[in-house]
Amino acid sequence: MSINQLIVQNLKSNIKHYYLYVFALMFSVALYFAFVTLQYDPALDQTKGTIKGAASIRAASILLVAIVAIFNLYANNIFVKRRSKEIGLLQLIGMTKSAIFRILSTENFILYFGSLIVGSFIGFSVSKLILMILFQITGVKAAATLQFSLQALVQTLVIFSGVYLLIMLINYMFIKRQSILSLFRVSTSTEVKVKRLSTSEALMGIVGLILILLGYYVSSKLFSGDFMTMFALFSAMIFILASVIIGTYLFYKGSVRLILNVIRSKKNGYLNVREVLSLSSIMFRMKSNALLLTVITTVSALSIGLLSLSYISYYSAEKTAKNGVPAHFAITNVQDANKFKAALDANQIKHKDTSIEVVQVKANLKDILDSNMKGLLLDPNNMTIPVVSDKDAPFIDLTSEQTIFTGTNDLLEKFMKLKDSGQIQFSGQQVVIPQTYLGSEKQYIVSWYFSNGGQPVAIVDDSVFKRLKQDMNPTIQKESSIYLGIDIENEAQLLEANQLFHELGFDQNRAYDSRQNMANDQKNRMGLIMFIVGFLGLTFLITSGCILYFKQMDESEDEKPSYTILRKLGFTQDDLLKGIQIKQIFNFGIPLVVGLVHSYFAVQSGWFLFGAELWTPMIIVMVLYTVLYSIFGILSVLHYKKVIRKAL
Repeated sequence: MSINQLIVQNLKSNIKHYYLYVFALMFSVALYFAFVTLQYDPALDQTKGTIKGAASIRAASILLVAIVAIFNLYANNIFVKRRSKEIGLLQLIGMTKSAIFRILSTENFILYFGSLIVGSFIGFSVSKLILMILFQITGVKAAATLQFSLQALVQTLVIFSGVYLLIMLINYMFIKRQSILSLFRVSTSTEVKVKRLSTSEALMGIVGLILILLGYYVSSKLFSGDFMTMFALFSAMIFILASVIIGTYLFYKGSVRLILNVIRSKKNGYLNVREVLSLSSIMFRMKSNALLLTVITTVSALSIGLLSLSYISYYSAEKTAKNGVPAHFAITNVQDANKFKAALDANQIKHKDTSIEVVQVKANLKDILDSNMKGLLLDPNNMTIPVVSDKDAPFIDLTSEQTIFTGTNDLLEKFMKLKDSGQIQFSGQQVVIPQTYLGSEKQYIVSWYFSNGGQPVAIVDDSVFKRLKQDMNPTIQKESSIYLGIDIENEAQLLEANQLFHELGFDQNRAYDSRQNMANDQKNRMGLIMFIVGFLGLTFLITSGCILYFKQMDESEDEKPSYTILRKLGFTQDDLLKGIQIKQIFNFGIPLVVGLVHSYFAVQSGWFLFGAELWTPMIIVMVLYTVLYSIFGILSVLHYKKVIRKAL
């Protein structure tokens, strides 16, 4: 048999193991080519004022290359070790290491560059679809066309050729280092099998669980007022990151085996065939895969967390805009407001108008601020807050001694925690007015322009408001002291009204606001981030899922003799398959569940910085990630089913 015939024969016999690798490689190439194509697409140039995505997409493409390179190197390492006996046999029959390397290189070249060409074609085909998705998410009104970029193709070929050369270098070093005897031992030494749980491993497992729980606890306290300086906050974040990552590694190194060993001990060592095929196998193999599983879990948690946070911001855009601009439009100048209303009337757009006077006053809030928050860049004895009259807040009726705050939210409650009641003071230039604080409401009545960076608005009795207005300090007042809100009665005409707002140039004035513009701007910014994080997360999900699948494929070959023995003892395929299904739930479920829990605590600690909604966007992301991840577990079970069927 010639070398060429041997190469063809090897490709035919191994293609059944390579199909998922080829799919993942083609997917990665397609996504990278489509990303690079976006950088050179004229449609992005036309929308520079709307989205500034070229730099972000370029950075994402670099991360994408890193993910794909690591995946290819790891997958290649598994395949080479799996074929170590084959390499040893070729040496036994007299073939030189150079000839063997040439065979492997040719096989890899055909698979790799075949996948590269097909992936590039797929990437070109879907580049228009990806651009359309980007425009849809970010709300950009532009035409997406199918554009072929020679620069993108050359860049893709150069980058992935570099990855191929790196793979070949590693293969060459592997073949060069190994003796014939060691090649026959490689596949049997890839997993470290430990039959008894040592005391050190049990302690390691306990420490791992403690570190993870400690990281969760500190993350829950991150913005509760326990860390009052930037250094303390940064140190806490570093501690959380280190604690959770090290704890996750120790969890896989010892905690899983410790928990399963307790379960096995309760059964006094009497395990049925399903438990032998699931619990025992995981106990013996989890330790050797600890580093790999730690990386997969950490990056999965990072992907889910970032995607959840960006989707929270995107999902909350409408509510956040409504909080910032209670009316559809907010203007702080009477003449400009009249000009805008005249334009609306001329176009027969009916509207409702709101006018609220706002006075900035000094306030002493030390008795109602939580004690932990008094050192946070704010002087509770001398804060500047906006005040309005209760006559402009029809939902509230106060006496001259009462005050209520409005416009509070989750973010404000974290950084400026208020008590339910207490005594406060408002000060003008001369007058000092004591008030009884009655609590806070989440309803917003004036725009963000008056709220001094998100602070609440105080509502007082009209008589108190007049006294403060007469004695107001001019040095702390805004340029305008009147909020003019304009609501469009028929929301079907809102787009037309927003266009008039734009034509009058009001969207260039930072004191004027359009609720729709604010929502669109937030969706535009976070939509781009969500688009990039989503595609990177999808790439990592597929590559990490493939790696876990390859590991299971590797294990199934090692365990094939055991299946043969069990089949000869009378166990059916269904008996063995039930144990395998439980095993795959653990193999794929443990990294998934741990990653989901990590991401939950990460998102829970700071979600309020990104938006007003938590559960719906986070659950959507987690469910979608779980469904896609589960596909690889199902494929793994199907592969085991084939192995079991052929075991007898």
